[in-house]
Amino acid sequence: MMRLTAMRILTLAVLLACGRAIPAQPVLVGAGATFPQPIYDKWFQAFAERQAEFKIRYEGGGSGAGIQRLREGTVDFAASDMPLDDAQLAQFGRPVLQLPSTLGAVVPIYHLEGFAQDLRLTPEALAGIFLGRVRRWNDPAIQSANRGAALPDRPIQVVHRSDGSGTTFIWTDYLSKISPEWKAKAGSGTSVAWPVGEGADGNEGVARRWPLRPMRSATRNSSTLCSTG
Repeated sequence: MMRLTAMRILTLAVLLACGRAIPAQPVLVGAGATFPQPIYDKWFQAFAERQAEFKIRYEGGGSGAGIQRLREGTVDFAASDMPLDDAQLAQFGRPVLQLPSTLGAVVPIYHLEGFAQDLRLTPEALAGIFLGRVRRWNDPAIQSANRGAALPDRPIQVVHRSDGSGTTFIWTDYLSKISPEWKAKAGSGTSVAWPVGEGADGNEGVARRWPLRPMRSATRNSSTLCSTG
């Protein structure tokens, strides 16, 4: 009962924040980040089974698209993996509440055919890959963290998000923190000018490129490497 009450309060708060009148049978429409969409769908389905007078529909499309649609007033709420600062919130021209809802991780994943060992990368090697300076799997920057491993002399094909994405913000924010060069050249945001790589729409689009495996960093965090939520 406590969960339903909290959800109802959140529902009304979102409606009021967006400046919309509450209809006789509220239908809330949200959009944005694809990373939390599976859990949102489960939550909203469970809520609908208990509270038939409320309907909630969530559409993905990426954090950037969700923020834009909320700004345009075409949705009642949006989800973003990138928190908005005061200046960005002021652009809405009306009160908007930011509430934390989920917690997850963004990690690099890879596909390296014929290589069965766990691959480890240093932060410097990761930055080098996404900057285009580390281009082959047997580069010394990778080999030094995988001593004794027979890394193939193959090119690294980088895959990244092509749409406005909170995943992109999280990953590029990390790269900006570990690499002054990355921060100066590309920076962080939901969309950046990627120095190298091929873009794919949505986390699902990135993950569908090849059968990918999580990658281990030396500090813990085909020939393809990409970032996905």
